Amino acid sequence: MATSYFSERSTPVSQDVLSPASPAAGTSRPSNALSTRITSVLSASYADLEIRDALETLDARGVRNTAETRRQLRLDVQKEVIQCNGEVVRDFGQVAEQLKRIGTAINSLNKYCDEMRSHIAAANHDTGPVLEEASSLMQQKKQAETKQQILNAFNSHFLISEDEVTVLTSTAEPVDEEFFQTLTRVKKIHHDCQVLLGTEDQRLGLEVLERSSKHINAAYQKLYRWIEREFKTLDLENPQINASVRRSLRVLAERPTLFQNCLDSFAGARENILSDSFYAALTGSTSESQNLATKPIEFQAHDPLRYVGDMLAWAHSTTVSEREALEVLFISDGDEIKRSIQAGLESEPWLREEGDEEVFDGRKALNQLVSRDLTGVARLLRQRTEQVVQSHDDATLAYKIANLIGFYKSTFVKLLGADSEVLEVFDTLENSAMRQFRANMRDHVAAVQGDLAVAPADLSPPDFLEETLQMLKALAKSYDTSIATVDDRGDGFQSVLAETLDPFMSGCENLGKGLSAPDNSIFAINCLMAAKAALTPYPFAKDRLSELDETISEHTAQLVEYQHQYLTYTSGLNILLEPLSGISDTAESLKTLPELDTFKPEALIAASQQLDEFLPSALIDAAENLKRLQNRTTVQNVTEEAADRFCEDFEFVESKLMAADDLLYKEEDEKEEPAPSLRDLFPRTSGEIRVLLS
Repeated sequence: MATSYFSERSTPVSQDVLSPASPAAGTSRPSNALSTRITSVLSASYADLEIRDALETLDARGVRNTAETRRQLRLDVQKEVIQCNGEVVRDFGQVAEQLKRIGTAINSLNKYCDEMRSHIAAANHDTGPVLEEASSLMQQKKQAETKQQILNAFNSHFLISEDEVTVLTSTAEPVDEEFFQTLTRVKKIHHDCQVLLGTEDQRLGLEVLERSSKHINAAYQKLYRWIEREFKTLDLENPQINASVRRSLRVLAERPTLFQNCLDSFAGARENILSDSFYAALTGSTSESQNLATKPIEFQAHDPLRYVGDMLAWAHSTTVSEREALEVLFISDGDEIKRSIQAGLESEPWLREEGDEEVFDGRKALNQLVSRDLTGVARLLRQRTEQVVQSHDDATLAYKIANLIGFYKSTFVKLLGADSEVLEVFDTLENSAMRQFRANMRDHVAAVQGDLAVAPADLSPPDFLEETLQMLKALAKSYDTSIATVDDRGDGFQSVLAETLDPFMSGCENLGKGLSAPDNSIFAINCLMAAKAALTPYPFAKDRLSELDETISEHTAQLVEYQHQYLTYTSGLNILLEPLSGISDTAESLKTLPELDTFKPEALIAASQQLDEFLPSALIDAAENLKRLQNRTTVQNVTEEAADRFCEDFEFVESKLMAADDLLYKEEDEKEEPAPSLRDLFPRTSGEIRVLLS
C-alpha cells in the first residue's frame, strides 16, 4: 500500500494540473484522471487504521512535505525494508547453525541411549533370576509373618499360661478375682472352639476343646470344694464373705448338679448349727458343753404355755433371720442364679426333669432351703411340745397350745409358703394338742355325768355348767387372739363347742326333763342365757348364738303359753272361753248364748266377781310364777305377752256378749219388763282390763 501510495504521489500535483505541457482543458483523459484522483482522495476515510498508521509513521520520521522528500521517501522505505530482510536472513542463519549443533547433540544422546538400553537389557538378563528368588523369599517372609501373627493371636486367645492353670485348678490358690477372670476366659475359649470345629481340620479344635473342658471341670470342682469349706464356717452377718460366696454360687449354678450338692451340704451344716443354737437356747449349753451367758428357756419359762410360746418364738425369730440372710445370699443378685442354671441345663439337658417347665424359682428354692435348715429345730420342737401336751391333763391348756401352734403355723406359711416341710410339724403338733384337748374334755364330761343328780332348787345353772362356761370363755379368748379368727370366722370353733358346750348342755336338758312346767323351761332358759352371755362377746360364735336364741325363743313361747293359761284359769275367763268356741257369728248361734249354763245370770255374775278379785294382783301373781327366771327382762316380756293374749281373749268374750245383747234387745223391745242384758251381768270392758294389766 505504501509503495502504491508513493508511486502515485511521485509526480507533483501542480505538474499534473497546471503544467503547460499537459493537454488542454478540453481534453477528456486528463480531466478524468484528475477527477478520479480527486474523487479517490475525497472518498478516502481518514478514520481507516491503515491510513492512520501511515500518517503516524510519517509523523514519527519528521518528514516534511517537499519535492525532494517525496522523491526519496519511497527509496528510503524500500532501503529500510531490504535492510530488515537482511537482518532477518542473518538471524535465521544463526538459528540454522544452532539447530545443526542441536541435531548433533541429539544424535549423540540417541547413541548413548542405545548403549544404555543394551546395558540395561544385559543387567535385566543377569538379575532376573535373583529378583524372582527375592520376590519368592519376600512372599514367604510375608506368609511367615502372617502365620506368626495368627499363631500369636491363637496362643493369646485359645491358650492360657501355666500360672493361669495353677490359679484355676490348684486348691492352694485362693478363689479371688483372678480366679473368676481366668475362669471367664477359659469359658470363652471353650465357647469359641466352635469356630475351630467348623474348619476342615478339626484336630486342633478338638484338642483345645478337650483341654478347656478339663480346666473348666477342675475349676468348678475347686470352686465347689471352696464353697463347701466356706459354708461350714460361714458367718451370715458378714457382708464381705457374703459377697464372695454370692458370686461363687452364681458361677457354680452353671453346674446344676454341683450347685444342688452344695445346697445340700449347706443345708446340713445350717441344720446342725441351728439345732445346736436351739438346744443352747433351751438348756443354756451347747453340744460341746460350753455354757452361754443367756438365760435358758427351760429355766425361765415355768408355765407350760409360755414354755411352748418361747420355743415357737425362738423358732420364728430364727426363721426370719435365716431367711433374710439367705435372701441376701441367693436372691440379692436378681435372676443371675436362674440364668446360670438355665445355661447349665442347656449345656447338660439330661439334667432337666420331664414336665419341669420352670428352671429355677428363687423364692421357692429359698423357702425350701430355709425349711431344710430348720429340720433339726422342728424335730426338737416337736419332741418338747408333745412332751408338754401329754404331761398335762388340763383341756384348756391343750387348746391354748393348739391355738398358739396354729397362730405360728399361719406365720410360717407367710414366711415359707404353704408347701414347706416345716408346716407338717406344726400340723402334727396342732393335731396332737387338739386330740389331747378332746381326750381331756371327754374325761371331764364322763366325770361330770357321773355326778349329775337334780337341778338346783333355784333353777340356776348347775355348777358344772358354770365351770364349763368359764373354761369356754378361756377357750374363746384364746381362739379370738389366734390368727384363726382372721382366716376362719368360726368354723374352727364349732368343734370346740361340740366338745366343750354341747355335752353339758345335753346334761342340763336331761336335768330339765325331770322338772314340771314352768320350772323346766325356766331352768332351760337360765342355762341357755348363761351360755349365750359367755359367747356374746365373740363374733365367731354367731352361728351358735343364733341356735341358742332359737332354743330360748321356744322355751319362752312355752312360758308365755303357761302364763296365758294361768291368767285365763285364775281369772275364770276360761269358763267363758270354752263354750264360746262353739258359737259362731250368726244370729241363730248368738241367740243360743244366754241359754248356756255358763252365761246364765248366776254363773256370769260369779265369773265377773272372780275376775274382779283376780285383776288387782294379776301381774304380780303371774310374775311370781317366773321369779326363778334370772333374766328379769325375759320375765317382763313373757308376762306382758301373756297379758296381751289374755286381753285379746277378753275382747273376744266381750264382742260375743255385746253381739248377743244386740239381738236380744231388738226382740224384747216391745216387752214391758225386759230381762237384764249379759253386759250388765258382766260389766268389765276390755279397756279397763288393759289398763289394769298394763
